[in-house]
Amino acid sequence: MTDDLKTPRMTLAFSTLGCAELELGEALALAARHGLDAIEIRALGGTIDLSAYFTERFGTPAALARVLDRSPVAVCALNTSLRLVGATPEAKEAFLRYLPWAEAAGIKSLRVFDGGTIGDAGELAEALSTLDWWRETARREGFAADMVVETHDVLVRPETIGRFLEAAPDCALIWDTHHTWRKGGQDPVETWKQVRHNTSHLHVKDSVSQPSEKLPYSYALPGTGEFPMASLLSALAVDRYDGVMSLEWERLWHVRLPPLDLALQQARGTDWWPRSNPDGRLSSGSAR
Repeated sequence: MTDDLKTPRMTLAFSTLGCAELELGEALALAARHGLDAIEIRALGGTIDLSAYFTERFGTPAALARVLDRSPVAVCALNTSLRLVGATPEAKEAFLRYLPWAEAAGIKSLRVFDGGTIGDAGELAEALSTLDWWRETARREGFAADMVVETHDVLVRPETIGRFLEAAPDCALIWDTHHTWRKGGQDPVETWKQVRHNTSHLHVKDSVSQPSEKLPYSYALPGTGEFPMASLLSALAVDRYDGVMSLEWERLWHVRLPPLDLALQQARGTDWWPRSNPDGRLSSGSAR
């Protein structure tokens, strides 16, 4: 097996969930210091209301686009709070406020959650209805950005993933590799077989089985927990995965976690995830 086959040429990124206190420029600089290609934006300046943040800091979508055009680090996604199941008119309106910013900056992915609790026929129908609403809206408005669904709630279980993708075979996913493993109980190699045709962006993190204040497990620095990262990387390499791999360090919700900078140092220093090239960049192209 050649070195090229062993090492997927993917885009490395992090979610700003791990550094929510930073301003946009600071988050981009953090990614650049670690030789990363991109960030996905969930929170900035202490808020997850990104449309309000961008309005306050930049004024217009064109001004944000000019800032990002000057950055060597791309933005691979804007992460919204919309859920397919339970998408109220108010939640849809809040989601649409992200679109002018994404369109102006050329950001192609808008993350939404799956939502739901049991994954029955009623919840599936509601999820599909929200997808239909979005597709009709996107066609009508000519949006280039697209909705990308994270495996976060009901889609952590293999049986619900199967039913959902059978009903929506062209739906783009952000695969949270940790949640389908820890919450859904499935080996990531098996989940990859289910989601590989729909996934060009995945989240990674690590944890141990010890309960924490909020969860039946505890997040851990990359490479110090139980997540089977080596087997995941091998499966991705076989399929020549060249999408986004993003460290989702959930420090905004779990304030006792160490800073994101330390987690990134750990991930790189222990070869927990793919290395950058000597010039500090991955061999894959820009995420923009």
